[in-house]
Amino acid sequence: MSTTTAPEQTEAPTRARRKRRVSIPGVRYERPHWDAGAVVGGVDEVGCGAWAGPVTYAAVVLPRDRRIYKLRDSKVIPPSERERLALRVREVALGIGIGHAGNDEVDRVGLSEARRRAARRAVDALPLRPDVLLLDGNWDFLAGYGTHNERLVRGDGRSVSIAAASIVAKVTRDAMMAEFDPGYPAYGFGSNKGYPSPDHIEALHTHGPCGLHRHSWAPIASRNQLSFF
Repeated sequence: MSTTTAPEQTEAPTRARRKRRVSIPGVRYERPHWDAGAVVGGVDEVGCGAWAGPVTYAAVVLPRDRRIYKLRDSKVIPPSERERLALRVREVALGIGIGHAGNDEVDRVGLSEARRRAARRAVDALPLRPDVLLLDGNWDFLAGYGTHNERLVRGDGRSVSIAAASIVAKVTRDAMMAEFDPGYPAYGFGSNKGYPSPDHIEALHTHGPCGLHRHSWAPIASRNQLSFF
């Protein structure tokens, strides 16, 4: 009795991965409120996951009759393009507000409360009072502020107002961290912006935390040597 050997299975050719499509923000969330005569602002933050430096929020009110092309989520835009777009937002926007909560405030009140405070400071800094705020994410960090707030998960890829806020917040905080860098040269804040990059982690092992670190956070608290170099 003869047996037939099953043909050797070969690995299927790997298909080239499709490039992830970058979301293009639009005005579908702004338009109904504009049509009702409301002032609409977008709010977004940067720095929540950093180990050093502030949490920074931006609030941006865009006009309904002018467009800024190539607005995107700030995380998918090269730094030079972010800076160009931030300048364009400043030229076109009806209002821009910036709010910070420093690392010491994050340590005192916790990240959630620090975020609420920074967001309120950003909206308070606007030259006009918005009726509607479009918030990035699924948490209403401006609850009780007196505005109608709409939460948009991945809003910086869906709403032009939130995308503009994300760009302004990112450019503003990056510039701050670059300004801090000469005072704390060991940590590379000019390049890592306070996030836990390999060079930042190595500097913490070598020098301990500095005055810009969030000392209540576990990765920082575990290194009890305080350095200002």
